[in-house]
Amino acid sequence: MHELAIAESIIKTVLDEAERRNLGPVKKIAVRVGALTDVVPDALRFGFEAASADTELEGTKLEIKTIPVVGKCRNCGKGFNVEEHIFICPVCESFDIEMTTGGELDIEYIEADDRSI
Repeated sequence: MHELAIAESIIKTVLDEAERRNLGPVKKIAVRVGALTDVVPDALRFGFEAASADTELEGTKLEIKTIPVVGKCRNCGKGFNVEEHIFICPVCESFDIEMTTGGELDIEYIEADDRSI
């Protein structure tokens, strides 16, 4: 289950950033997960809950935003949503497609108290 490794990476990144910025308790972490990553949101949540137990992030809400696959045809320039992994331009039927979204796997933001206030 690669979701556990991803969850562990999120935890390490957030704890490092919270320390670097002298943040108080982290309330929420928002992550963006592209549909092409094959990350299962429920498995990521489970992995996060398991890996964050007995850490400063235990009980922190993990918000997962699924980003759809969007492509742009290099032939005709048409942008379109990729449905069912069919990477063909719906206008000119070209296979020369550039993916513009769907491969994301990043932390969008961290919501925490600021200790400097």
